[in-house]
Amino acid sequence: MCVESDGCEIEGCSSSDEVRTLSGSMSPGLKPSPDLHPCKPGQKFRAALLRCRSPAAAAGILSFGNVLNYMDRYTVAGVLLDIQRHYEVTDSGAGLLQTVFICSFMVAAPIFGYLGDRFNRKVILSCGIFFWSIVTLSSSFIGKEYYWLFVLSRGLVGIGESSYSSISPTIIGDLYTNNSRTIMLTVFYLAIPLGSGLGYILGSGAKDAAEDWHWALRVSPFLGITVSALILLFVPDPKRGSADHMEGRIPPSPSWISDMKALAKNRSYVFSSLASAAVSFATGAFGMLIPIYLFRAQVVQKEVEACTKKVCSSRDSLIFGAITCVTGLLGVVIGAATTRFCRRKTERADPLVCAVSMLGSAIFICLIFVVAKTSIIGAYVCIFIGETLLFLNWAITADILMFVVIPTRRATAVAFQSFTSHLLGDAGSPYLIGLISDELQKTYASSELWKFLSLGYALMLCPFIIVLGGMFFLATALFFLDDREKAEQLKKLMQQPPPSSVKV
Repeated sequence: MCVESDGCEIEGCSSSDEVRTLSGSMSPGLKPSPDLHPCKPGQKFRAALLRCRSPAAAAGILSFGNVLNYMDRYTVAGVLLDIQRHYEVTDSGAGLLQTVFICSFMVAAPIFGYLGDRFNRKVILSCGIFFWSIVTLSSSFIGKEYYWLFVLSRGLVGIGESSYSSISPTIIGDLYTNNSRTIMLTVFYLAIPLGSGLGYILGSGAKDAAEDWHWALRVSPFLGITVSALILLFVPDPKRGSADHMEGRIPPSPSWISDMKALAKNRSYVFSSLASAAVSFATGAFGMLIPIYLFRAQVVQKEVEACTKKVCSSRDSLIFGAITCVTGLLGVVIGAATTRFCRRKTERADPLVCAVSMLGSAIFICLIFVVAKTSIIGAYVCIFIGETLLFLNWAITADILMFVVIPTRRATAVAFQSFTSHLLGDAGSPYLIGLISDELQKTYASSELWKFLSLGYALMLCPFIIVLGGMFFLATALFFLDDREKAEQLKKLMQQPPPSSVKV
């Protein structure tokens, strides 16, 4: 028999002895009582919702929300050629869209991290998704004379998406532990390349179907509003540390300052955050500018004509989006499997796998610029291998953070890692690469060949940053075991009951 919190009996329950309250708490079964009465339809509906709030359902909804998060982010990249033509902006002006987005994202991340460690997380997530969906939809109606307003709208979208990226991994961290948490975080971070690739595909596909690039921004908002409602209905807000059997035993951190001091002393956290910044630098610049680079390569090879008509070719965005989806899935799955295998050989497997994959990725990304002038297929092959190796570390980096940071500090840690990786990474890389390309174009007479070469020379900065990121992961490996042990000891201390103040 199941009983609602106001004393009504839910029909269709098994006779196994459980009582479920609206808060989802469980207590011993009750014997039939004459005071019980049949539940009203609304109470039955709420009880059914409670039964659907399983960890697997919550992780699935949060992962789908993460797909939308990155799909919305890269829809603009999928139609960037059309935006450049429509608003008549240069490479640096196009890169500014991503820079403004990331700057607002990283500024808001620590704020949402602080809120996520202290307030109801699912309400923050739901409101954030609803906000960015409405802003994205509204931005599709901005006229060509108001490019500054379009740029501002991308900044507002960044604030909304920041709430999601900062808080959602910590809910999964409180629902699962050990290898189960690794698997679920892998699924969650599969959404990054999958959503990014789908963003290119959705953007270019919607544009081609409607013959108007504005429609690329009018599809994902409706999906976002749906996910916002699903989070409110089906995703729980577990007690912080519940997966580590610490629920009810540890209070929130006394202050944000104390959290930041502790994180600054955590060497594994600091070096892995710097490595994440290197990944963000490369993916931010590549995500925005590689489709344009490949299009210019085909113009040089006389396979296509330069974009002068109303709707630009979206072939490269579609192919790059498909490659990003596949390589992201492969990279994250291979990374998780490789890490689990290597953990049998060494306890430092997590950062070492990240380091090796980063260094290998740099080699193939360099080769892109060598072969693109003569072979587009060869460039796509190099992109496929380079992206697969680069995406290996996404879920692993999140798992490193979970190992070395205590549960009550994780939302702040995720948010500040997001802040630093964007500040040093993709906040400036698209605009910086675009600016270098613009300056190089000014040195010689304008031609399609020199436009292609100048953007390629500018993008060559990325593999050098990736190598630097690999070095930071190697530094993480040096301190990983010590920091993990410190986190475990601190959790054990927190689990101990406070000394009694009663004198006998």
